[in-house]
Amino acid sequence: MRFVLVGILNTAFGYILFAVLSLSGLPPQVALVISFSVGVLWNFITHARLVFDSKGLNRLPHYILSYVMVYAFNALSLEGLLSLGLQPIIAQGLIVLPAAVLAFIAISRALTDRFPWQQKA
Repeated sequence: MRFVLVGILNTAFGYILFAVLSLSGLPPQVALVISFSVGVLWNFITHARLVFDSKGLNRLPHYILSYVMVYAFNALSLEGLLSLGLQPIIAQGLIVLPAAVLAFIAISRALTDRFPWQQKA
């Protein structure tokens, strides 16, 4: 449950940052790079501390790799929806939920060395 609540907080933070950057005139892909870069550090801190009670930065490289995968999915999806003529904020809004599910799976693996559906060893 904590993962879901922190995920909602993190998703809102990232989406609001993307929207602000996009509305300020940055191209959508530049806004996405910046929001993901800031978001990864913000999300690592919130997930590690509030969800998994993890201290230190030893899992950060794994966490960053999981976010690179989520970023690639998001960037490709955003480009596809933009090519269909959707506005950047609407397109990113449609991507938020599938990207969050992918992030949940990847982050669980990065911070616990197991997938969310696997039992603790």
